[in-house]
Amino acid sequence: MKKTISLLALSILLCGLGFSVRAEAAASVQEIMENMTLRQKVGQLFIVRPDALDFSQTQEQIDNVKEKGVTELTEGMRAALEEYPVGGVALFGKNIESPEQLRLFTSQLKTAEALPLFLAVDEEGGLVARLANSKSFDLPKYPSASETEDAGQMGRTIGAYLKDYGFNMDFAPVADVNSNPDNPVIGKRAFSNDAQVVRKKAAAMAEGLQENGILPVYKHFPGHGDTAEDSHAELAVVHKTLEQLQELEWVPYENQKLPAVMVAHVAAPEAGVEGPASLSHTAITGWLRGLLGHEGLVITDSLSMSAITNTYSPSEACIQAIEAGVDILLMPGSLREAMDGVEDAVKSGRISEERIDESVRRILTAKQSMGLLGTESDYVS
Repeated sequence: MKKTISLLALSILLCGLGFSVRAEAAASVQEIMENMTLRQKVGQLFIVRPDALDFSQTQEQIDNVKEKGVTELTEGMRAALEEYPVGGVALFGKNIESPEQLRLFTSQLKTAEALPLFLAVDEEGGLVARLANSKSFDLPKYPSASETEDAGQMGRTIGAYLKDYGFNMDFAPVADVNSNPDNPVIGKRAFSNDAQVVRKKAAAMAEGLQENGILPVYKHFPGHGDTAEDSHAELAVVHKTLEQLQELEWVPYENQKLPAVMVAHVAAPEAGVEGPASLSHTAITGWLRGLLGHEGLVITDSLSMSAITNTYSPSEACIQAIEAGVDILLMPGSLREAMDGVEDAVKSGRISEERIDESVRRILTAKQSMGLLGTESDYVS
C-alpha cells in the first residue's frame, strides 16, 4: 500500500537518492510519483486562490474581488492543504497588502507542503498587474502591452520583481492578436493587431520572465482577440474557420517550445468546437498538442468564470478538462467538490490513473526544471 508522502518522507527520499542542486542530480520525478497517493497526484492538477483554502469562506466571498482576501497562511489553511494538497496557489490584488506582507506570505506558502507549490500571479504589464498597479508597491509601470516597444526588457523587469517577492509563475504573456477593436476583454492587453508582432513580443517577454526563474504562461488559446464576449461573464465565441485560426490567432504559438499555455473559455463553432475550448478534446489534444505540437503544460483559464459555472458543476468541468487533455485546473468553483469529484472519477474508472500520471509527470517535470523540487542541502541539517 502506498503511504502518504510527507515533508519528512520526501526529504528522506531526496536525500536517499543522493540528489543535489545540479539539474542532472535533481530529484527523480518518477521516484517521487511512485511514493504519491492518488489524492496527492490529483491535488497537483489544481491551482487555486489562497482564499479557497479558508473553508470558512463561501465561494461568493472567495471570488469577490472586493471582499478582504487571505493575506497570510493560517493553521486552518495548513490543515486544508493536508486534506486538499493542491499543486499551486494564485494570488490576486486582495491577497496583496504590502511588500513585507507579500514576502512573508509567499515564504509561508513555500514551506506549506512537501511538494513545492506553483506561486502564480497575473502580471502582464499595463492594465493587469497585481503588484505594479498596487499603491503599496513602488514598481515600474507599463502603460499597456500594445505601447511597449521592448517586451524583452519588460519581461526581465517583471520577472526580477516577481522573483524577489517569491513568485515562480506568471499568467503572461498575452499572445492574443487584437484583431477586433470592439473586443471587450483583450484590447491593449495584446501587443498588436499584427500576429507576427505578437509572436515576436510574446516570445521576448516570455524569455525575459524565464531568465529570472519565472514560468511564463501564454494565453488565451485558441484566441480571444476576435470575440465580442467576455468569458468572465459568458461563453465567448470566435467566428472563424480552422484555417482562419491557423492563419492569425495561432501564429504566436507556432514552432515554439512553450513552457505553458492557458486555454480560454472560447467556442469556435465554424472550426468544430461548439463549447468552451478549455473543455474540448478537439481544441486541446487535437489542435494545441496535435497540430501545434505543444509538449508543455496546458492550463485552463479560471474555472470559476461564468462561461463555465453557468453550465457545468465544479467537478464536471474539471473532469471534462482532464478528459480533453488539460494538465492544470485553475480555480474551480469549489475546490472540495472539484478535487473530490476528480478523485472519484478515477476510482470509478471514468478517468484512468495513467491519465492523471501523464499530467502529474508534466507538472513535476516543470517544477524540476525550475529547481523547485529541492536539493540535498535543503534536507540535510
